[in-house]
Amino acid sequence: MNNNISKISGRIWKFKDNIDTDVIIPGKYLRTTDMSVFASHVMEGIDPQFPQKVKKGDIIVAGKNFGCGSSREQAPLALKHAGVACIVSESFARIFFRNAINVGLPIIEAAVECQEGDIIEIDLENGIVKTGDKSYTGTKLPDFLRGILADGGLVEHHKKKAQQ
Repeated sequence: MNNNISKISGRIWKFKDNIDTDVIIPGKYLRTTDMSVFASHVMEGIDPQFPQKVKKGDIIVAGKNFGCGSSREQAPLALKHAGVACIVSESFARIFFRNAINVGLPIIEAAVECQEGDIIEIDLENGIVKTGDKSYTGTKLPDFLRGILADGGLVEHHKKKAQQ
């Protein structure tokens, strides 16, 4: 699978509307900073087997309002450390959207018809999502947000800028 920052492809995991942060990483695991703990419990609130099934480079495709609920930064961190390469959703909760960018987890807003297990291709630079022979136009991320993602997140982005 190609997982550079402008073109991403991977296997689809499909989820519904309103996936909240408590489902992404249940609150009982928030007392740690161990990313392997987050990864081993990601999405277990909706699919207890998901942490064992997800592979590096897989992509989540969801309905509307992905990441609603609390402002916990651990939700996108858990997904990223479980190997999720990108999230495609019709819409994101605003704080999740920004937290995902801040931790370097690529996301794109697009309504996509697909089946779980299919391969999806995402062109972040142009806002295009492809599954099979279908192509969808998503919301193109501004250059500055793609720059943060390319640097691995906001902290790394600021470190890079400070060295220039």
